Amino acid sequence: MSGTGAAYRLGCDVGGTFTDFVLYDERSGAIHVEKCLTTPDDPSVGILEGLGPFGAIDPEHVARTRRIAHATTLVANAVIERKGARTALLATRGFRDVLELRRHVRVTTYELWADPPAPLVPRHLRIPVSERTYSDGAVLRPVPPEEIEAAVALMRAEGVGSVAIAFLHSYVNPENEREAARLLRELAPEIAVTTSAEVLPQIKEYERTSTTVVNAYVKPLVQRYLGNLDDGLVGAGYAAPLRVMLSNGGLGSAETATDFPLRLIESGPVAGAIVGRRIAEALELPEVLSFDMGGTTAKACLIRERAMPITDELEVARSRRFTRSSGFPVAVPAVNMIEIGAGGGSIATINEMGLVQVGPESAGADPGPICYGRGGARPTVTDADLLLGYLNPDNFAGGSMRLDGEAARAGIEEQLARPRGQSALEAAWTVHDVVNETMAAAVRMHITERGGNPRQATLVAFGGAGPLHACHLAAKLRVGRVMVPLRAGVLSALGLLVAPPAYDIVRTHKAPLRDLDEAATGALIEEMADSIASLLARLDSEGELRFQRGVDVGYIGQSYQVTVPVDGAVDRDAIWQSFATLYREKYGYFYDDVPAEVVNLRVLGELVGGEIGLEPLPPEPARAAAAVGVRPAWSARERSMRPFSVFDRDRLLPGAAFEGPAIVEEASATTIVDEGATVEVDAWGSLVIAVDLEDAP
Repeated sequence: MSGTGAAYRLGCDVGGTFTDFVLYDERSGAIHVEKCLTTPDDPSVGILEGLGPFGAIDPEHVARTRRIAHATTLVANAVIERKGARTALLATRGFRDVLELRRHVRVTTYELWADPPAPLVPRHLRIPVSERTYSDGAVLRPVPPEEIEAAVALMRAEGVGSVAIAFLHSYVNPENEREAARLLRELAPEIAVTTSAEVLPQIKEYERTSTTVVNAYVKPLVQRYLGNLDDGLVGAGYAAPLRVMLSNGGLGSAETATDFPLRLIESGPVAGAIVGRRIAEALELPEVLSFDMGGTTAKACLIRERAMPITDELEVARSRRFTRSSGFPVAVPAVNMIEIGAGGGSIATINEMGLVQVGPESAGADPGPICYGRGGARPTVTDADLLLGYLNPDNFAGGSMRLDGEAARAGIEEQLARPRGQSALEAAWTVHDVVNETMAAAVRMHITERGGNPRQATLVAFGGAGPLHACHLAAKLRVGRVMVPLRAGVLSALGLLVAPPAYDIVRTHKAPLRDLDEAATGALIEEMADSIASLLARLDSEGELRFQRGVDVGYIGQSYQVTVPVDGAVDRDAIWQSFATLYREKYGYFYDDVPAEVVNLRVLGELVGGEIGLEPLPPEPARAAAAVGVRPAWSARERSMRPFSVFDRDRLLPGAAFEGPAIVEEASATTIVDEGATVEVDAWGSLVIAVDLEDAP
């Protein structure tokens, strides 16, 4: 590093349509942003191409970049689209069908038949092994080497590239899994190996097996992808180590990501929610609804009391949208958020009932919407927004591409308007309104499940399409306050620079609470903390190491638990009192005469202090907001086109205020403010929009 030059931090968020970049100058605090189209076949190609423009800012920025953080939707998309490796499963003999037996949960209340996604491993590749470990950890039968040899022969004949090992009770004693993994690596080093004892050393056989299989399914893909990206960065001259956003909201090493790729399931979506939490902290907001809408999906996360909501009930590839128990469980700690197949690239069609349906199929980056002029032939949300006057065809994505409005109009008219007897404008508004209603329905459910109140929440909108749809979505949700932060279009990439390095471990340790060995349990928790400290020390030398410790407690015989924080030494009485409080808050009652048990131990470690903070803008003399132009756009209230004042976001200083109807343009996003709404620019440069709910459409 040069002693006189600037030091940089680089954030890169790969979305389904666009890849966003943020370059932060540690010396001056300047933030530079770039966007480019994602290259779906190999996202690393688009990343390396997209970094090129930063050379104009500082020709030596490559050598002076000391941190690189990356987020990706690759893992979740690979599972959803079935693009992972051909995978096998080694299971205890008699238990290979657990992936199809699943857990007996009725997906919908009044339907007798569920239709879950087909297992990632076909039955003939779910290979039984004659081993057995008792529930107390005693090994009844060790792993027969000849069965592993036969399994390798089968896997090679079937072209298997990855194998999951999930034996009964391995969370208590992983000896048999380790032996099977050792034999596999000796006999077939070309096959990637994943053991459940490493991925999820917890009780619940189905969830543990499912999580292990998902990890194995995407492991070779992530290894290749991160290997190509790392090689490309090194080849371009970057010496900074690559960090990857994990689903729990912390940054991990590339090694962690390749060993445990399932921890990247929510890698892309969670980065923006981290900034939402920081905004809640800075402004002391009790409830924030983080809303991120990009080109392919929309993500929402309700943040209450300035704490990230963490769950270990994550599912991926649900066969029924928004419906629990219809996907693959991935029982690792992750930020609790909802993801909706609705974005700028979502394709609009007419269904069998003659109604407009938007998504979940997306045009993505290739070919993209019709207006991109890259071969897309089916109308999308972006095409509709362009026709409604919300987008500037000459200044899209910072002026990097020009949109073809006539082609968008022709596509909407031919495929949507004429079949339904509408004008092209009416059809475009229908597309816009339908995608908003789709998102509103999903977000309402998320808020209800989290115990939130929309009228008390502030909707923080970001992503390339989030600010454009935020006010209309807020009206449907009855949320009266919308906030659009600076650089909203690339806020998830900025979140990568705000997030601290972090890692968590959850381990099963079943014991009746009244008989809990406090000293032994405390020693196990500290052992987990030491493992995290060692991992984070290899990741970074900056920051203060902080831990959050907890235990999962439930009634004996109950399947579900609540997490009780442990602040200091393990104390049975203190855990019981906290369990009573938390259980009553969650379920409305508590039985003080029913014995409880500890099921899991939890430790989260973070390196705090080394990440950048969110600071108010330097004070400047307040200037009145002055429009830079006017253009016609669709008013939701008037149900017609009318003049909207156009504002340049870069010219709006803290203290500026104006009323809708207005359009605020910036390089990475466009904000739509309809009639009846008012806008103020706060000290952080955010647009704070008061939505009039009385006359909301």
